[in-house]
Amino acid sequence: MDINWTIIGIVAALVIILVVLTVRKNQKEKKKLTDLLNNDFKKTEEYEVNAEDSANEK
Repeated sequence: MDINWTIIGIVAALVIILVVLTVRKNQKEKKKLTDLLNNDFKKTEEYEVNAEDSANEK
């Protein structure tokens, strides 16, 4: 049984290319998700409770 190194080489190259493209896409999606999660929150309104204001309202 003869091993066809040309076919094995082509398949190995295609697998390596597939892995590289998958990793690149994953990194892009990770960056998008990180940016979305870092910037997608509702800012709460700052409301200070001052003891002097509370005493004056009564």
